[in-house]
Amino acid sequence: MIGFKPRVYALVAGLALSLSAGAQNISIATGGTGGVYYPMGGGIAAVLSKHVPGMQATAEVTGGSVDNLKLIGSGKPYVGFTMTDAGLDAYKGEDKFKGNKVPLKTLMILYPNRMHVVSVEGRGIAKMSDLKGKRVSTGSPGSATEVMAFRLIEAAGLDKDKDLKRERLGAAESVNAMKDSKIDAFFWVGGLPTAAVTDLANTPGTKLKMVDHSEQVAAMNKKYGNLYIEDSIPKDMYKGMDTDNKQATVMNILVAHENMDDKTAYNIVKTIFDKRDDLIAVHKEATNFKLENQKTSASPIPFHPGAVKYFAEKGVKLN
Repeated sequence: MIGFKPRVYALVAGLALSLSAGAQNISIATGGTGGVYYPMGGGIAAVLSKHVPGMQATAEVTGGSVDNLKLIGSGKPYVGFTMTDAGLDAYKGEDKFKGNKVPLKTLMILYPNRMHVVSVEGRGIAKMSDLKGKRVSTGSPGSATEVMAFRLIEAAGLDKDKDLKRERLGAAESVNAMKDSKIDAFFWVGGLPTAAVTDLANTPGTKLKMVDHSEQVAAMNKKYGNLYIEDSIPKDMYKGMDTDNKQATVMNILVAHENMDDKTAYNIVKTIFDKRDDLIAVHKEATNFKLENQKTSASPIPFHPGAVKYFAEKGVKLN
């Protein structure tokens, strides 16, 4: 099997589909190294490069969903991971995309992203209201963690600017800051398990405290649309959890620019499903890549015609 090592690439102005040379270069915009997007993106890049004739796919470390959507908006050949809430903002030109709509299409529904509100014993945090006055990371700039964290904080009756001593760190950076006692808690939206949270839970002398917040979902949906669901992280997911963590979940989707040609979109989706076992070996969240999960109700962004063609062949009717 051809090996693949995800690499960080600078945004080169000349990056383009070099079809004339018989090669098709695709960049997959992922997230930080401590989350699930990054290894999953590397796995997808590997299977596309190996199994789609003429395609060379590479994975990029990014700040997360918001950055990924902006990269797609640049018109360069990007496929990106995003949460549906950030994706909808980009599609409609709202919030962080105000005045800058991104013409997106959904390629496929990926897996559920769980909001983690993480602290450790000894920091005095057991519920959302305990975050007041604490040092808290709300996610890295350019991430959908930040988008959802702000909405959750608001729903809990807190002011993100006045009530928190706020940092903007990714998952891995947040864990390091927790270990160094530089922050008291952090927000992270990711798949299960998230490597960085596992690392914190397994740190000697540390007992994880996951903060319940599912009761805020109704208020979030009332303001932002039915994007979130009440869910739970099982207590056996991370060491030190005494009970299931009642939390908010949002779906992850794979998106591309609407100008991506139908054949490329078809080949990407087909290969991901054909080689799903290879991706499960990379991260078990790929077990959620299921035909029955491909529904227009699961993504607020219309499906790409190339994806629609593939799913129709599999008996799945979309739009």
